[in-house]
Amino acid sequence: MGTGCAPRVAAARALDGWEMKVAVYAIAKDEAAHVERWLAAVADADLVVVADTGSRDDTVARLRTGGASVHEVEVRPWRFDVARNRALALVPEDVDACFSLDLDDLPQPGWRAAVEAAWTPGVTRLHYRYVIGHGPDGEPEIEHARTKIHARRGYHWEHAVHEEVAPDDPAAEVVAPCAARVDHHPDPAKSRDAYLPLLELAVVEEPEQSQHAFWLGREYVYRGRWDQAVAELARYLALPEAVWPPERAAAMRFLAQASAALGRQGEAEAWLLRACAEAPDEREPWVDLAQNCHNAQDWAGGFAAARRALAITERPHHYLTTPIAWGERADDLAAVCAWWLGLSDTAREHVVAALRAAPNDLRIIANARFMGATGPATAGLHPSNESS
Repeated sequence: MGTGCAPRVAAARALDGWEMKVAVYAIAKDEAAHVERWLAAVADADLVVVADTGSRDDTVARLRTGGASVHEVEVRPWRFDVARNRALALVPEDVDACFSLDLDDLPQPGWRAAVEAAWTPGVTRLHYRYVIGHGPDGEPEIEHARTKIHARRGYHWEHAVHEEVAPDDPAAEVVAPCAARVDHHPDPAKSRDAYLPLLELAVVEEPEQSQHAFWLGREYVYRGRWDQAVAELARYLALPEAVWPPERAAAMRFLAQASAALGRQGEAEAWLLRACAEAPDEREPWVDLAQNCHNAQDWAGGFAAARRALAITERPHHYLTTPIAWGERADDLAAVCAWWLGLSDTAREHVVAALRAAPNDLRIIANARFMGATGPATAGLHPSNESS
C-alpha cells in the first residue's frame, strides 16, 4: 500500500501477467481513531489516496505513517461532492479501478480478488454488498448494494450531500456484480449537524430529485420539526420520480409519526394504512400499524397487523429495513393483542416466540409469566409482577 501492492497480490501478478491497478480513495477529517483499522482493511490496494479536509487531530500523520498518500485540501463552502471530486482528481491516471471508501467503511478480506475477478473487459463499474447494520452477534442485519468501485476515467461525483458517483456518459457505463463486501461502522460520537443545511441546499438545487426530498423530510422527523416534515414528505410523494414502493411506504410511516406528534391521530392511522397498501410485502408498515392499533387498544386490528407482518419471512436487502421489525416486536404485539382478545393459547405461542428473539427483555419475560407461558423458551425466567 502506498509503495506497491501487497506481497500476495504482487506474486499472483508475476505468475499470470495480470497488470490491473486498484486504488482506494477517501476524504477524511478527524478520523485518527479509525486509521489503523482502516489501513489494515484496504492493505491489498496498490495505493491509498486520502484528501484530508481539515483534521485537527493526527489523522494525517497516522495515514502517512501507514503508507497512504495524503493531500490536505480546503473545501469552502463545504459540500461532499466537491470534496470527493477533489479526492478523485488526486488518483493517478494509470489506475484501472477506483474504490471510494470512508474511514468507517471496512472491506472484508478477499475484496481485492473479488474486484479483479469481476473487472472483465468492458466493465466500468461494480456493485457489491454494503452492510450498514449488524446484529448483537456481529452478523449483517441491514445491507444493500453499493456501486462505488468505478473506472478512473469517465466518472464524477454529484449532489451536495448523500453524494453519488455518476458516469459522464450513462450510455457508455457497464455495471457488473462483485463478490466484495464492505461493512460500515459509523462513529456515533461524530456530529452530523452539517447534513440538514446541505439537504436543504440539495433540494433547492435539484427540487425534482425525489431522494433529496425523502431524505430531507426524514431528517426533519429525526429533529422533531414536524410541520416541515409533513410538508416535505408530502411533496416527495407527489414527485414523478418517487415510484419505489418501499421508500414511498417509509415516507408514509414518517408522515404518520409526524402526524401523531402533532396530535392528528386520525391522519397518522390513515398514513399507516396507506403505507401497508403501498408496500404490502414489507414488514415495517405492518409492524408500525400493529403498534398504532395496540396504543389505541384496537386489539383486533393490532393482532391482524402483527400476524400480517409475521407472514413476511424474507427480509429484503435495502437500507430501509429496520431491526425492530425483524426482531421480537411483531410477536410481542401479537401476544399482547391476542391476550386481550381472549386468545390465551395464541398469546402464549407469540410471547414464547418473542422471548426467543429477546431473551433478556424484562417486560416480555414478565408478560410470559403473566400469561402462564411454559416451555424451553421460558425456562429459568425470574419472577416479575410486570405485565403487558
